[in-house]
Amino acid sequence: MTTDPPPEQSIPGRARTAFRRWRRTRPFWAAVWTGLGGFVIFFLPMAPLGRILQVGVGGIAGMAGGVLLMAMALLILLLPGQRHTAGVIAVIAGVASFPLSNLGGLFVGMFLSVLGGSMAFAWLPEKPAKRRRGLFARTAPTAEGSGSA
Repeated sequence: MTTDPPPEQSIPGRARTAFRRWRRTRPFWAAVWTGLGGFVIFFLPMAPLGRILQVGVGGIAGMAGGVLLMAMALLILLLPGQRHTAGVIAVIAGVASFPLSNLGGLFVGMFLSVLGGSMAFAWLPEKPAKRRRGLFARTAPTAEGSGSA
């Protein structure tokens, strides 16, 4: 009996597999939610330039908060080692958007940025090793097995 070699994956299949492998090494969904929250906060107060100038600092602060959140999303995605700092800044910027930008993007942008920042802060790069429980949980060598009497 002969076994057939595994079928070759197509180019889109290989690209999808490579993207999935890359995505699992970083807090991908935290970056997506943070970036989406920043997008909502940034584009919700968008108006023609004359209108923004009439609104004043409130319109500019909302846009700056949205840009900051989108930058933190990129930082979370591209530098997963800096996820704690970026997550805390994202949560602070999301909560600060409540008084600065139309109730935090009508609560949607604020909620998404706080969710994404929290997920980034809590993300762990790998699963912890399973702990063995029971009678034979220890695997350390004993005095009898070391050869010294």
